[in-house]
Amino acid sequence: MTAALTAPLPDTLWAASLRRWNTVCWVLFAAMAVGLVTTAPPAGNKYTALALLGCVVVCYAVLGRLPGSRVVGAQVYLSVLVLALGGLAYLGSSYAALFMVTLPHYWMFGRTPRASMAFLALATAATLAGSSVRQGWSAEFFGETLVSTLIVVAVGVLIGLWAHSVVAQSSERARLIEELERTQARLSEAHQRQGAADERERIARDIHDTLAQGFASIIVLAEAARAGLSADPARSAQQLRSIESTARDNLTEARELVASAQQPGPGRQVPGSVAHALRRTLDRFAQDTEVTVDAELADLDCDQQARIALLRCTQESLANVRKHARASTVGVVLTRRPYAVELEITDDGRGFVVETSRGFGLDGMRKRLAELGGRLTVTSSVGDGTRILAVIPTADEAEEA
Repeated sequence: MTAALTAPLPDTLWAASLRRWNTVCWVLFAAMAVGLVTTAPPAGNKYTALALLGCVVVCYAVLGRLPGSRVVGAQVYLSVLVLALGGLAYLGSSYAALFMVTLPHYWMFGRTPRASMAFLALATAATLAGSSVRQGWSAEFFGETLVSTLIVVAVGVLIGLWAHSVVAQSSERARLIEELERTQARLSEAHQRQGAADERERIARDIHDTLAQGFASIIVLAEAARAGLSADPARSAQQLRSIESTARDNLTEARELVASAQQPGPGRQVPGSVAHALRRTLDRFAQDTEVTVDAELADLDCDQQARIALLRCTQESLANVRKHARASTVGVVLTRRPYAVELEITDDGRGFVVETSRGFGLDGMRKRLAELGGRLTVTSSVGDGTRILAVIPTADEAEEA
């Protein structure tokens, strides 16, 4: 019943409940006024009692019209109600009916349970004081008025405290629900930001592994072709053809990136052989760099994501050989193990310190393989070449995991 000031109910539900309660109160106020008119106390007492009841009714009506000053209005209304009950008890005119009708108001309009109890205690004291002045310290006062008033007040207190605990629990639940909704909204926003960041990282990784490597090859080939135009025209022509082929491959890769961005999701995972794509990449690398390539490629069927991951690892590894290793021989072995597919790429270049490497390419390869449940192992030391091992679990192993 304290919910008039802190109602956790939805606004529409609370407004409907309050309108029903107001209707009941107005009907009871009207019945009390009729009762005062139809009873036969002295004429002066009748008008005084009607005036006191009118003050209560006016304050109650004004209270419903002043939502902006509801707290102050509630205190004024309860104060007038206490005085009216004391006056009606002194006049002996329907004070008991008004006391029972307005008993819930102390809990509805009190700011706190303590304030509600204080106003209820004042109303009880005023009622008993008015009755004692009218009746004196008689047996009728102690036998009927005092006992009945205290019983009604005790029942009202118990009901009010119970209602307050229910409303407090409802308010706490409403607060927790609101906090949960805010947390869910923040979590959803965080997921959206993380999804956008993951997508940007994926696109950056694809661009690095495809377009950037292709443009780097085009630049190297173009510089070599320009330098050999006069000394070795045939070689320059071959390099120009490689530039054209690389540019076409880059255009194809760009179109595939655009298509994958327009159609998110894994799509159809059509099994296919990865050896053919690796062979084309290795032949192009050997032709452009004149590095000897020894390849042992098993004819394996992999899903599209695994094929792309193995191809990207190969392209990145060959790009590192081209830019950093100064190797004369590269070995590539593609095999199937009982529960995984392994791709091993070695070179006899100058090597590097793995712990100090912070390249985007190696990190991109690790993340690409990790998305498929695989792993990347890099073994190298200065002067001893480099070994890169990419492992991707097969479907059977992934299902068991």
